[in-house]
Amino acid sequence: MRLTAEEKAMRDGDNGPAVAKAMDLLIRYAEALGAEDFVYTDNIAGVPGSSPQWVKDYYAEDGGDYRAVFSRFDLDSDEVVDVPRISGFACHLQGGMDPEQWAEQGMTEEAHANFAADERDVADHGIQVLKTCTPYLAGNVPVMGEHCAWMESSAVVFCNSVIGGRTNCEGRESTSAAMLAKRVPNWGFHKDDFRKGQHLIDVEVPVDSIFEWGMLGYFTGDAVEDTIPVLDGNISNAALIKHKHFGAAAASSGGVEMYHMAGITPEAPSVEAAFGGAPRGEHFTYGKAQRSAMYERLNSVGESTDVDYVMLGCPHYSIDQLAEVAQMLDGRTIHENSNLWIFTSRAVKATAIASGYDAIIRKAGARLMTDTCSAISQAVPPGTKVAAFDSAKQTHYLPAIMGIEGWFGTTQECINAACTSRWEGRLN
Repeated sequence: MRLTAEEKAMRDGDNGPAVAKAMDLLIRYAEALGAEDFVYTDNIAGVPGSSPQWVKDYYAEDGGDYRAVFSRFDLDSDEVVDVPRISGFACHLQGGMDPEQWAEQGMTEEAHANFAADERDVADHGIQVLKTCTPYLAGNVPVMGEHCAWMESSAVVFCNSVIGGRTNCEGRESTSAAMLAKRVPNWGFHKDDFRKGQHLIDVEVPVDSIFEWGMLGYFTGDAVEDTIPVLDGNISNAALIKHKHFGAAAASSGGVEMYHMAGITPEAPSVEAAFGGAPRGEHFTYGKAQRSAMYERLNSVGESTDVDYVMLGCPHYSIDQLAEVAQMLDGRTIHENSNLWIFTSRAVKATAIASGYDAIIRKAGARLMTDTCSAISQAVPPGTKVAAFDSAKQTHYLPAIMGIEGWFGTTQECINAACTSRWEGRLN
């Protein structure tokens, strides 16, 4: 590792023991990756210090508190050190429960008290409490070329692909250390050569709606796995929420951390520019047969058409999505045998309340929740057996996590299912 004078000083303890522990972890991390130096970052998104009570109990001899978890678990330290206030821009991603509707999610008073204590510690350390998997919808929007250190697969792929920021898919330890040292290894997506396209996908069928973008994303991840695809063809109506669903699906089915869309994403004015002279790998086609196969695969975990739970908001819903759902729900009522939970960030929910959307959602008998989702919290309404989603990512994860059946369809199909307790989705 080539360290600057400032980095050597941090390693040697000039900025305090916590920063020294952070640098020690980051140096070991960089050496494992084969990185030769660091890049500076002042945009970090992670889950610093937060933990369920059982993790704190594990560190009972060290105090069993936020300080112990941050030192021992996050920084992999051989001793507990005081964690200073973060001086740069750092934010906390999604948590484990809604701060107000935690009882409805099946959480205990003890779990909520621990959640609230962690949140106070997060804020006291100068970390922004965004509590969302979509930080770019809640005030954290990097600029093109900015080096970041982000967790959360769907946020990472959005940052790299749509914004043109630069981040690898970091973990809890590296992001917590980066909050103190403002450094991450100069490796992977921080480097120009690593960001070039590797495989080409020709899109032959129209891809215009959230539903279609999600299925294309699921196909893309399955096809290219964890490499960088270049997509070209019949893709239209590009918008933030379309990219949100595409990237989340591609990151779920295959681990995609960056993609290019010719003429759409910022580093791909053309197919040629996206590849940047790099050798081209495989050539895939997304046509009628592939579209049908993706739909069948996503709906392969559904058998019963009796839907008792509909979950929307994976990744967290944007304000325009909440406006659309409110319009769909206006004048309707959630069926007595079903539940509709919609997940978003606190920032977006505040706007939804001010805009009247939350009132419409509540009047219909649905719930607008924040901070988490059913996959992260493993919280579903009691007795859930069959769920429906408009997110390919949530369809991929929740049935497997919770041992339930699942259906994937359009937002309108999901709303209809919540109001009728019946699944009637189909591929047109």
